[in-house]
Amino acid sequence: MKRFKNVFVFMLLAFFLIGLFAVAGCAPEEVAPEEPDVDEPEVDEPEVDEPAAVTRVNMGAGWVTGVYYPLAGAMSRIAHTSIDNISLTVESSGASAVNSRMIGSGDLDMAIVQNDVAYYAYHGEGEAFEGNPIENMRGMFVLYPEPVQLVAAAGSGIESPEDLAGMNVALGPLGSGAEVNALQVLEAAGLSEGDLGSAERLEAGEAADFLRDGRVDAAFFTVGIGASVIDELSVMTDIYLVNIVGDIAESLIDTYPFYASVTIPGDAYTDVPEADTIAVLSMIVCREDLDADLVYDFMRGVFDNIDTIHGAHDVGHLVTLDTALDGMSVPLHPGAERFFEEEGMN
Repeated sequence: MKRFKNVFVFMLLAFFLIGLFAVAGCAPEEVAPEEPDVDEPEVDEPEVDEPAAVTRVNMGAGWVTGVYYPLAGAMSRIAHTSIDNISLTVESSGASAVNSRMIGSGDLDMAIVQNDVAYYAYHGEGEAFEGNPIENMRGMFVLYPEPVQLVAAAGSGIESPEDLAGMNVALGPLGSGAEVNALQVLEAAGLSEGDLGSAERLEAGEAADFLRDGRVDAAFFTVGIGASVIDELSVMTDIYLVNIVGDIAESLIDTYPFYASVTIPGDAYTDVPEADTIAVLSMIVCREDLDADLVYDFMRGVFDNIDTIHGAHDVGHLVTLDTALDGMSVPLHPGAERFFEEEGMN
């Protein structure tokens, strides 16, 4: 009897478990409620102007103590503040002939050079460029006259370039426009380098130091009127400017079409009297492969902000649109051509 009772209890437990599993298996699955279809409104994304790509260019600007450097610095400021797509870096360089060769090699994008040196470079003429023309050089615009300033120490007795015979003279840095001009002046005066006591190739600041210390009797500087290197020298040392006039000036102007007569006023330097001499012109050149729009934008920025140039140096006011093609000695860059055509000048 007891055994039957145990079997009965076991059967009840089994039926209970089977029923429990059956109920669990038949339970409905939970289904997430469907989201109602709602047309979401299209939202226009605000248009964001992409910043213009900035092209970095460099400009060779001669000696830090000359006039090229502050004018180039003014152009760099204009590029920074008024031209969206150009960043201009100014580099102190070895002056006109060196700048021309660096344009040829592609190491410079733009450079300030003398118009006579630019002509020789482009055509492969003269001692510095004979047989090696800088054919990728193109003109942008002319800046201002650059007088050949022959500075002599007080008491030297030099009254004309002819008096440089036997004197110690600084001719300018090797390969510079100043050196080229100095040798041309000597030739017009009937002298050669061998007729000098010594011929020094010195940077402008070094030449000023040599004059002040009495190591040279005179020095050639082809720089703008009021150049700081001569002005600072005039404050510390008694100097004067030697006139380059008469037959010497006429010979230079007849032989070299880039020269013109110019007067350096008596207030250009401290206690230095007025002097008459000859001058070439400084100009901006660039590589032929420089983008035409970039060159156009740069020139538009410079001449639209010409007051910045005028305030950079005393000779800055000589830089004008009216004279920007005077003495242009190499073919214009296409970007410059477009600029001058819009101004009705080309």
